[in-house]
Amino acid sequence: MTAGGPLVAVLDYGSGNLHSATRALAAAGADVVLTADPATCLDADGLVVPGVGAFAACMDGLLAVDGGRIVAERLAAARPVLGICVGHQVMFAAGVEHGSQAAGLGVLPGVVAELEARPLPHMGWNTVTAAAGSRMFADIEDERFYFVHSFGVRSTQGWPDQALPSYTEHGGDRFVAAVEYGPLWSTQFHPEKSGAAGGRLLRNWLNTLKETHEA
Repeated sequence: MTAGGPLVAVLDYGSGNLHSATRALAAAGADVVLTADPATCLDADGLVVPGVGAFAACMDGLLAVDGGRIVAERLAAARPVLGICVGHQVMFAAGVEHGSQAAGLGVLPGVVAELEARPLPHMGWNTVTAAAGSRMFADIEDERFYFVHSFGVRSTQGWPDQALPSYTEHGGDRFVAAVEYGPLWSTQFHPEKSGAAGGRLLRNWLNTLKETHEA
């Protein structure tokens, strides 16, 4: 860990939204590096996997920089990983878009599919029903977060007991808004675009990095 704060690597695999994520993490107190270098991503105190756009395209980009191995090795070593938006979606087994299915990283069971609610995309501010015992939403349980997406995970069938899903709804369609699963935190919404509440969520995550480093 550096003197200025935990070192966070933002995985640069060609996805958009990288710079807003790096700025928000820096504002939350991290020393941030935007990189695709595997050694840096493995050695950093925390790794952020951002993502916007299509599931399959993001998976292609991740695999091109060995992102699957990087995420798997970090999680196996209990090293923190934060997935955001499509970076959250790729943590699941598969994504289905326009009738085509692509494999995800498979950290958790689940299929990312188009939301049933209309209109799509689900875009704007929404509250989240936080899981009991959530550390992600500590002191921000009643805040709103910024979403922009048309796909999500509804079912948590087959999830391990340790995985904590938090939910939101759009047009009566209930889906997973965030997950806490050991060293993995991931959010369907964009904390880096969610104002003070998003900043607090990022600080909550950075606190787990300090604990991991000191253990």
